[in-house]
Amino acid sequence: MMISTLKYLVVCLTYFVRHCNCSAQNVLGGSSGLFGGHVPQPQPPHLQQQQRNLSLHEYMSIGLLKEAGISVPAGMVASSSEEAYAVAKEIGSKDLVVKAQVLAGGRGKGTFEGGLKGGVRIVYSPEEARDISSQMIGRKLYTKQTGEAGRICNQVFICERRYPRREYYFAITMERSYQGPVLIGSSQGGVNIEDVAAENPDAIVKEPIDIVEGIKMEQAVKVAQKMGFPPALINEAAENMIKLYNLFIKYDASMVEINPMVEDSSGIVMCMDAKINFDSNAAYRQKMVFDMQDWTQEDPRDRQAAKADLNYIGLDGTIGCLVNGAGLAMATMDIIKLHGGTPANFLDVGGGATAHQVTEAFKLITSDRKVQAILVNIFGGIMRCDVIAQGIIMAVRDLDLKIPIVVRLQGTRVDDAKALIAASPLKILACDDLDEAAKMVVKLSEIVSLAKEAQVDITFQLPI
Repeated sequence: MMISTLKYLVVCLTYFVRHCNCSAQNVLGGSSGLFGGHVPQPQPPHLQQQQRNLSLHEYMSIGLLKEAGISVPAGMVASSSEEAYAVAKEIGSKDLVVKAQVLAGGRGKGTFEGGLKGGVRIVYSPEEARDISSQMIGRKLYTKQTGEAGRICNQVFICERRYPRREYYFAITMERSYQGPVLIGSSQGGVNIEDVAAENPDAIVKEPIDIVEGIKMEQAVKVAQKMGFPPALINEAAENMIKLYNLFIKYDASMVEINPMVEDSSGIVMCMDAKINFDSNAAYRQKMVFDMQDWTQEDPRDRQAAKADLNYIGLDGTIGCLVNGAGLAMATMDIIKLHGGTPANFLDVGGGATAHQVTEAFKLITSDRKVQAILVNIFGGIMRCDVIAQGIIMAVRDLDLKIPIVVRLQGTRVDDAKALIAASPLKILACDDLDEAAKMVVKLSEIVSLAKEAQVDITFQLPI
């Protein structure tokens, strides 16, 4: 059955707008969020976790807040249990919180390898901080967001424990329906904000900001009042919101989320936790921030794609795709589905790819063990077909690829490309018609899959 093109629009939107699966955006949700009366439904498994925004660890985000003059708990990061002990002693409090630094939501309810429950633990001495840290550092934490893969915890954030009187939710995010940034607040903080949005939409406060004029004090005051801050703390809360907005703009953030923002027992407004995502399109002018990226928390294929400057999204199929142009990639994935196959990836090499990049693209595709065949679909406009052909030949030779490769080339220098492929002794199947190419790669994928199930080795000979 043909898969709807709308399903793959999710992938295309990921490519174009750098979609991030984060709470504040889910709360807004465009036409399907609060404005549409319900919280967005979960994405299909093969479209989850496809983030194209930089996300920093909590201790890094807290550090940025502190630099901006925002009140945060005192704390330091540790990379070993002994370092955790030293940090806890330096903080000097007997009431401490040990937080696993893993880029995933639901840490508090997660489970570590070894059985430790909870990625956020309260401890009462440096010795206890050392003991808990030893059960976190170097082990995977499994939460609802990580799934069975889990995420490795390489560091813990140890901070003083504070005693809030009231907890609030506050965030800033870009919202398309408002054509700019929006302040989001709620009197119900410290809990899953999506649940609040679903059960009581009126508990969510939204205040759009004119990105040209910037935030105004009266807007921040209005949000603080609607969130329910006591009159004596309205101005202080508003000042923190303004500082958070300035940080949001300064670092090209796509989201700043504080859950909870609290009225502390000492009578001050504090940000107890912070999650900040950054627009990856701003990497060229936010080098300091992007140098902080922790690749151990990312899919290794995403890092490989980033190094090669390739636009890649892993899916769950068996047919690898190498295409130039997002629209053509969408059409290629749809036509594979039309003929009964399943795409293993979205991979756009762009209009200026080199032979080296094509080789890297093949490495990326074949690093997925589920791939049984590869379809290359190139329309040469800016991209020259002969450059793609050189890259394909180089990749097949250097990587000693055994799986079948179907190549469909059209456009600039296509005759030269065909001549290169024809002269190559390698097993590359050329096809001019996209429909026929898709049929061919689906059948070849099925053959390879059946052969593997039967534990039979097959060799494709040319000509067939």
